[in-house]
Amino acid sequence: MPPTTRTAVPTQLGVLLAGRGAVANARVRNALADRGLTMRSVFTLRHVAKEPVSQQALIDLLGVDPSALVSVLNELEGLGLLTRQRDPVDRRRHVVTITPKGTTALTEVDAILDGADDDLFAALSPIERGQLERLLEKVADIEHCGDKY
Repeated sequence: MPPTTRTAVPTQLGVLLAGRGAVANARVRNALADRGLTMRSVFTLRHVAKEPVSQQALIDLLGVDPSALVSVLNELEGLGLLTRQRDPVDRRRHVVTITPKGTTALTEVDAILDGADDDLFAALSPIERGQLERLLEKVADIEHCGDKY
């Protein structure tokens, strides 16, 4: 019986990215779950870490349904990672502020995510990783889709 030869099966780039994306998604989610966090909670913490912000502004920044944000804020507040307080100028508004514990958690999350990246992209040199990052940024509007729930 003649040896079987493998032929390259053409794969669309989107299919290749989707497959790797599923692996990356699982690894990142598992790494965050160990800390009791989700991608949604990390996106929220990142925005609040910049400066205190109203709940409505967070809804607009993240482009999410208000009930989805309230759920995440409840979780983060329960973990002691942020606080919500009435705005003294406009009592109808709630201002969301990261706590020192939240700042520490975000630093730890960055280290965890860096480790996940190192694992996911171990086959790439630092130059290749930089190229991949630039190429992905080029095809995606990072400002508007990189931080959505």
